[in-house]
Amino acid sequence: MSQQTTSTILMVRPANFGFNPETAANNFYQKNDQRSPDEINALAQEEFDGFVGLLRQRGVQVLVVEDTSEPCKTDAVFPNNWFSTHEDGKVILYPMFSPNRRLERRKDILEFLMQSGFSISEIVDLSFFEKDEQYLEGTGSLVLDRQNRIAYACKSVRTHPIPLAYFGRLLGFEVLDFDAVQTVEGREVPIYHTNVMMHVGTDLAVVCLDSLPNFSEKLKLQEKLSKTGKKIIPITAKQKFQFAGNMLEVKNDKAQKFTVMSDTAYHALNKAQIKSIEKYTEILVPKIPTIEKLGGGSVRCMMAEIFLPLV
Repeated sequence: MSQQTTSTILMVRPANFGFNPETAANNFYQKNDQRSPDEINALAQEEFDGFVGLLRQRGVQVLVVEDTSEPCKTDAVFPNNWFSTHEDGKVILYPMFSPNRRLERRKDILEFLMQSGFSISEIVDLSFFEKDEQYLEGTGSLVLDRQNRIAYACKSVRTHPIPLAYFGRLLGFEVLDFDAVQTVEGREVPIYHTNVMMHVGTDLAVVCLDSLPNFSEKLKLQEKLSKTGKKIIPITAKQKFQFAGNMLEVKNDKAQKFTVMSDTAYHALNKAQIKSIEKYTEILVPKIPTIEKLGGGSVRCMMAEIFLPLV
């Protein structure tokens, strides 16, 4: 059976982190402010370094890649959207909604993985879907149950059915897609990324069931999670807006499992929810307020999991 959790994470240290107006069109978690670009980037680097230090302190292997200063890539700190790795040696490159985010795809990062002792058997580039304005943004669009070969996905302008079905056939994953919405300024809009509203670990699933307006889809999602042995921990829409769905389970060199969530997310959860998670994993809580506010993404988006076999 495939592993759900890896002990190796790749993270990209920002060089030009900042507010991206292209992605803000449908990412309602982004909030701009008046600080200077240099101040914002320095704060983001400080938060990034603290996050990396916390993971390494607990025995998680973190491969850090420096972002290149040119071309300017405000969202490079979120590498999980442009590539994913798999136990059979495949690397998938994904079609991205925002043209300026397509600049994040870097072959030298894949070369760095090979130089670090990992084996890549095949690179599958799905970016050709961009020509037809069809998108699938990696493990933002896809929440993967690798053990049971299920890809959970909420439909949005960043997650289209054709590349989604293509991914499922390519990797042999069952696709379970659904509508998920949130209320923004009094109107219901699609949730842009699945990993905003749900997380699947080895034994648990944190999910905002309230965001599914279709009762039969909600029931189907609950049943699938239960049948695959996941303890469901529901979160509210308010908690989701505090990044409480944007978590990732990782493990260290001793196979001890951790659920990583931001300080914002942790303080949005109640004691019962925290206790439920702690039955299965220890919780790690980095503080990344600048990255969350301007980038509109949290800790899960910052970690690209490396499942590749070693050479």
